[in-house]
Amino acid sequence: MQIDLTDEQRLLQDTCRDFAARELTPNAKRWDREHKFPQEAVKKAFELGLGGVAVPEEFGGAGMDNVSYALAIEEISRGCASVGVTLSVNNSLYCDPLVKYGTAEQKERFLKPFARGEKLGCFGLTEPQAGSDAAEQRTVATRKGDVYVVNGTKNWITNGPVADAMVVFTMTDLSKGTKGITAFVVETAAPGFLRQKADEKLGICASPSCTIFFENLEIPASQRLGQEGDGFKIAMGTLDGGRIGIAAQAIGIGRAAFEEARDYSKVRQTFGVPIAQHQAIQFMLADMATELDAARLLTLRAASMKDRGVRHSRESAMAKLYASEAANRVADKALQIHGGMGYSKELDIERHFRDARITEIYEGTSEIQRIVISSALLK
Repeated sequence: MQIDLTDEQRLLQDTCRDFAARELTPNAKRWDREHKFPQEAVKKAFELGLGGVAVPEEFGGAGMDNVSYALAIEEISRGCASVGVTLSVNNSLYCDPLVKYGTAEQKERFLKPFARGEKLGCFGLTEPQAGSDAAEQRTVATRKGDVYVVNGTKNWITNGPVADAMVVFTMTDLSKGTKGITAFVVETAAPGFLRQKADEKLGICASPSCTIFFENLEIPASQRLGQEGDGFKIAMGTLDGGRIGIAAQAIGIGRAAFEEARDYSKVRQTFGVPIAQHQAIQFMLADMATELDAARLLTLRAASMKDRGVRHSRESAMAKLYASEAANRVADKALQIHGGMGYSKELDIERHFRDARITEIYEGTSEIQRIVISSALLK
């Protein structure tokens, strides 16, 4: 595949790298410690066009491609993984299905302000009993004239506490299984949309998530995405693209851990020399750099396939699987290179170690990615 970046892609990459170094890296530890959503930093990221990187300009986006999007999320996540996933959800999980399935009216109301970064979106698929098995939806939408009345629960909703609208998946016909799932877009201020307190998590602590209850929430039929029964197809297609964003996030976290371990190895001395001169450390750094480069190539391949309109389910799953597991291996080695200091909250490395862990779980666990990949291989 062609991996040479265009001038536009390099400019975006450099812009995001500079923004992350200036606005994110110096503050990420504090946001993590305080479990504080960095609203101002997210607003500044949106001002750079990062609300809808690959959304066409006519719909309020930056009009770039998915390779650009992957590069941007990597750089932002290098500075702060929490900001990285906030942007990833808005781009991949919220804006993307509206670009593909939204009506002209829906795009005007529910896409343009979000792609421009004036508002923030979230994605409601996961339920208490429907995580990896997304077909086990129990949130029900019952049609009554021109509205659907929705009752049920969604949990682990990234951006949930601060989002302005949600793409939500419901059962409109429980007897049909996956063919009975229907998608809607709804404002979070609607009566019956009830947000619980923010989740307390191991990592990405500045990225707020929560459980949401729907109690007789009325959604106009005009806010349905696609037709009744299209929801499962919409969800799975959306996750194919979302996994590119999470792969890029994982690479950014891994890069942060690697670069800090590399720099630390040049100044920390044992036995009279910097530890970078010990072959054991050199080999660890070599393995870490190799894994991150391999992950980036897989991710850019999937992104370029999406740009070409080619089916990329297997390739996105490979990118997400490898990048997330590589990020965890890299973070583990980076902490080891730091020794006791790596275990201390004084340095950033312990945060990268915690932040990396979720990338193997959300938007499809590593086990689900292996199912997707093996199913594609055995067709």
